[in-house]
Amino acid sequence: MATMTIAKAINEGLRATLAKDPKVMLMGEDIGKLGGVYRVTEGLQADFGAERVVDTPLAESGIVGTAIGLAFRGYRPVCEIQFDGFVFPAFNQITTQLAKIHARSSGMVTAPVVIRIPYGGGIGSIEHHSESPEALFAHTAGLRILTPSNAHDAYWMIQHAVASNDPVIVFEPKRRYWLKGEVDTANPGPDPFTAQVLREGTDATIVAYGPLVPVALAAAQAAAEEGRSVEVIDLRSISPIDFDTVTASVHKTGRLIVAHEAPTFGGIGGEIGARISERAFLSLEAPVIRVGGFHMPYPVAKVEEHYLPDIDRILEALDRSLAY
Repeated sequence: MATMTIAKAINEGLRATLAKDPKVMLMGEDIGKLGGVYRVTEGLQADFGAERVVDTPLAESGIVGTAIGLAFRGYRPVCEIQFDGFVFPAFNQITTQLAKIHARSSGMVTAPVVIRIPYGGGIGSIEHHSESPEALFAHTAGLRILTPSNAHDAYWMIQHAVASNDPVIVFEPKRRYWLKGEVDTANPGPDPFTAQVLREGTDATIVAYGPLVPVALAAAQAAAEEGRSVEVIDLRSISPIDFDTVTASVHKTGRLIVAHEAPTFGGIGGEIGARISERAFLSLEAPVIRVGGFHMPYPVAKVEEHYLPDIDRILEALDRSLAY
């Protein structure tokens, strides 16, 4: 066991893949000598060389397009998008090319490309640096999407992603990069595409992922101090979604709250709510309640705390659910 921040865990996971497979290479803006704006790739270029840890031009479509070509040649490129809001110049490459290559070639061509995207708010940043665009990519068939909430998952998820023959997007919660946790470097644990029950409960279920998992756990602890037993599930995978784990929990608790930073309108929470309403309708004692960001552009840093879902908003949703 080792104690690491999430950023360090990703760094070590990337280091392990680079050492294991000479066809793995990293690409992105300022990821080499600088080590990335969050220093997630710090030291990797020095150890593996500038041909495998490549500083690219400021052109996201070029980064992803080049990675697709490299994948055709047998490489396993890992692209870093410097900030979430910068991914949109590469949206066409990701959704119309990368996601569909395997299907369009009738399975003859694989595209083992990983795209790392630091996402979410809470860091006091400027415009286009605090987006949560995961639902846009989850809507596109052919992409796998993971998001770690702790150091152990961060360490292993990036390795699973690189080993996959499918394109994988890893959304990394940037405001949790410095969150420390225990990492078992010998045991990967459950499949990264399955959800995990982090806290058992009987009165209601809270499903969260990425940056909101610590908030959900804190809300469950606050609820416990008031005599309420809340189950907390870390979704971990956004595409595919492990509906079986969520359904089993709702069969037990009868109530479901889904929390994410992205706007509730058109978000992942709506899909989860619809599926659980189909799968566990007779077990539900209350409507599925979503807690998320507002349907508006992400605000300026001075007021972002009013935008981001917090413990109080989750507890308010819990109160509404228990009132039925």
